[in-house]
Amino acid sequence: MVDNLKLLFIWAPVMNVQLILDGIFIGAVFALTAYGLALVWGVMNIKNLAQGDFVIMGGYISYALYNMGVHPLLTLPFAMILMFGFGWLIYVVIIRRVIDKDMFTSLLATFGLSLLLQQVINLIFGPEVQTVDPEFKIFTAFDDFVTIPSSKIISLLLAALLAIAVVLFMRNSRMGQSIRATAQDPRAARVMGINTDRVYAFTFALNASICGAAGVLVAMIWVIQPFYGIVYSIRSFAIVTASGLGNLPVVIGAGFGLGLVEQYTGIILGAEYQIASAVVLLLLVLMWRQLKLRQMREVVR
Repeated sequence: MVDNLKLLFIWAPVMNVQLILDGIFIGAVFALTAYGLALVWGVMNIKNLAQGDFVIMGGYISYALYNMGVHPLLTLPFAMILMFGFGWLIYVVIIRRVIDKDMFTSLLATFGLSLLLQQVINLIFGPEVQTVDPEFKIFTAFDDFVTIPSSKIISLLLAALLAIAVVLFMRNSRMGQSIRATAQDPRAARVMGINTDRVYAFTFALNASICGAAGVLVAMIWVIQPFYGIVYSIRSFAIVTASGLGNLPVVIGAGFGLGLVEQYTGIILGAEYQIASAVVLLLLVLMWRQLKLRQMREVVR
């Protein structure tokens, strides 16, 4: 650990540039996935433990189309459309039955869905780690100490464009306004004539579509494996818990922050602790929120 710190800050400080860039690139994908979770959580009060598995599904859709000769970038709209339909189907079959139930019921339902998706993906594609190669140019800097694949730059831009598109949709479209009204008060939304069941279905499907897009980006710049979904679920919960619901700029900042924390943890403590940093961060945020809640209760008394 001490040698790694010396390497970063004394012997080869230029490595910090690589870590920061990688943290930003992967953090954008984290933020995208977390925003979808925040949307479902805020509108439907559903804590979706299968969030990460939706990401992996999107990645495998891209991988399957890539093997058929489709360029990875062109798989993005296909993955989003297919995952939108899949999300709507899952809402009708499963999620509709657990809305307005207690938190344990929704957690149990989505946990079961997560296990099912993992096994189905493993059965179809096998347990091996996979990726897709868009064959884009790789830029280098600082005498080749820093490498910047074009695929990571493109994934960052696509994540930003998708986030902007979702925000504009939520603000300007009729469905977006219905989603916001339902999130504030479902009963009042029904009185106003809003079909909240359709709103819930669209919200869950939109979340699945966002995850599908994130999965395509993950397959391009990272790797996918049938059982990696839980990792993205933990990251999403950590980001949403830290940033709150419905605050996209804070979600983006938290996503970048988590990406940087994971990169530095991996180089300082070792790759085996990289994912553990997200779990530790989630626990710290929960402890901090519990402490703040206790302090507020003491003030009220």
